Amino acid sequence: MTFYTIDYIQNNQNSDKTTLYILMFIAAVAMIIFAGLYLRDRFATRYRDLGIIALLFLLLFAGTQYEKYQKVNAQKSQTTQIIPFLKSIARDENVKQSDVMANSTTLVNGMIVRIDSKNIDYQLNLNDDNNSYTLTRAHVIDHKVEVKK
Repeated sequence: MTFYTIDYIQNNQNSDKTTLYILMFIAAVAMIIFAGLYLRDRFATRYRDLGIIALLFLLLFAGTQYEKYQKVNAQKSQTTQIIPFLKSIARDENVKQSDVMANSTTLVNGMIVRIDSKNIDYQLNLNDDNNSYTLTRAHVIDHKVEVKK
């Protein structure tokens, strides 16, 4: 089982988009080059075809980027909910924020919250609108856990 601290959740909200941006730039440059070559010599249709292929790659990469953008926004909204929740537990239990960790990076019903300094695990039970919760004592079967800080 893997547990995540508040610091880990805050620092790992962004995903690496550099590779996708580079591929989009290459496809756009290729499309412009092939369009210029086609306009210079309209009888060489291979440049038109290569330009269309580059445009299709550009559209594919842009669609992939938009899909990732939507996923990241949904994950950020869920992540922004879990950070105040973990801080609230630290305040209620009178422990440092670094001692509170969860087995999920998003706020979900049934996740396990661990207070490391007290060696206590709790299971989260959220109400329907995620504005209140109850913690019930939980006992983890496998005590070998990985903590990502």
